[in-house]
Amino acid sequence: MSYAARAVGSLHRRARASPYPRSTVERSHVPDDKVSWLVEWRDYKPVEYTAPSILAGPSWADPQIGERDFSPKFNERDGLVDRKSHHGPYEIENGRPRNPAGRTGLVGRGLLGRWGPNHAADPIITRWKRDNHGNKVAHPVSGKNILQFVAIKRKDCGEWAIPGGMVDPGEKISATLKREFGEEAMNSLEKSRAEKKELEEQLHQLFNQEHFVVYKGYVDDPRNTDSAWMETEAVNYHDETDRFQGRTVLSPTRGKDSHFGNLVFPLGYCASLKCLTPFFLGFPFYDFKLMSNHT
Repeated sequence: MSYAARAVGSLHRRARASPYPRSTVERSHVPDDKVSWLVEWRDYKPVEYTAPSILAGPSWADPQIGERDFSPKFNERDGLVDRKSHHGPYEIENGRPRNPAGRTGLVGRGLLGRWGPNHAADPIITRWKRDNHGNKVAHPVSGKNILQFVAIKRKDCGEWAIPGGMVDPGEKISATLKREFGEEAMNSLEKSRAEKKELEEQLHQLFNQEHFVVYKGYVDDPRNTDSAWMETEAVNYHDETDRFQGRTVLSPTRGKDSHFGNLVFPLGYCASLKCLTPFFLGFPFYDFKLMSNHT
């Protein structure tokens, strides 16, 4: 059993759901007791699927396994592409990486560009909920100050998500975090050059302060397959001075993020950021669901 398989632990569920996103493809059914690769299943016959948009060969996607001049170096940095997993070495079977979280009922890459881990980053921007006088608001039951965080509501599925995105080849995680939040927070604002510059400076200050990693690892994403899967690094930046108070931050109305709704601070609360960790593995967050947003 590989270290990666031991580290992931929890059963993935979204990664076994059908139909596969943006298609009518049905996965082979994988019961809970057959998810683990340690369980022998000789009759396992996953469906093969790679989306036409990936087979078209966009610059950010890998070629098909076996194509000429494509010899990926799995479990290591392959040129500018990081093919290492946050969970350690993963197994290779018949030339293809094997999902450390177990069977998904589908092989190929689906909508994912890379064989093996597809790395993303999630900036978790938090602030204290305050009243009209600027005082922190405590929860009536726990008595603890309410911690709010930035989320977006996706128009394609209606679920809440943290505004994150894919790590570009050779890009540092810190740069991805700032870029993703900056794009979704700034691109749609009808502001003058001076106002945009001011907001840019505020973002620079926010993303250059002390921060900590909330979660690093596998994401139970509906696009995952046996051969390709999502991993992320979620990092918290706390806006203690509430730089964005009174602002309505809108998402872009065109381009790759056109299916996002408003960027807001939901009224949900948690006593500590540790409560955000489980959502990357597909668990519900209090009275509403969160999903990772990596497009």
